[in-house]
Amino acid sequence: MKLGVFGGTFDPIHNAHLFVAESARILEGLDGVLFVPTNRHHYRDKPHASAVDRCAMVLGAIESNPAFSLDETDLRDDASGYTADLLPKLAQKYPDAAFTFIIGADSLASTNWVRFDEVLQGLERFAIAPRAGVQSDSLARVIAAVPAALRERVSMLNLPEIPQSATLIRTLVAQGRSVRYLLPDTVWEYIAAQRLYGYQTDA
Repeated sequence: MKLGVFGGTFDPIHNAHLFVAESARILEGLDGVLFVPTNRHHYRDKPHASAVDRCAMVLGAIESNPAFSLDETDLRDDASGYTADLLPKLAQKYPDAAFTFIIGADSLASTNWVRFDEVLQGLERFAIAPRAGVQSDSLARVIAAVPAALRERVSMLNLPEIPQSATLIRTLVAQGRSVRYLLPDTVWEYIAAQRLYGYQTDA
């Protein structure tokens, strides 16, 4: 069984996340994709919405795709938030799986990954989705630092650059502007019902 691991805060999950996950599933020949939200924020700000709310939004967003599922391993009290610690736990939970980690180019190029070699050793593939604004030379430097024996596990997904971000969505919601069609209707309805991200008016 080949499983994709798509980690992030998903604050909130949006259509670009779903597009990348489905594209990776097809391009990498995956049997399914795990959406793995985290509470830890080593590389970015603390999530704005609670873990309960973010999980609810993920479940609503993926309900129509049987190949997608939610995994809460990185929300447990003993989770460090580091991928190198997450992968052995997933390997115990899914002992027959070979893992492909799915990541946006911005997350790879803008952060210093902890124990990156260890992460790659626990994976079959490390699939990078292009992201608008990320220079190719920045990615090349990161990949060049990977030991040659592990470098063949790293691949770029053949996708268009996607500018959409959760930050943009939170900003638009707080401004009372429409975010419809940037995220699934189930997620938008949940944000409105729970008054998340400073939601005040119908948009």
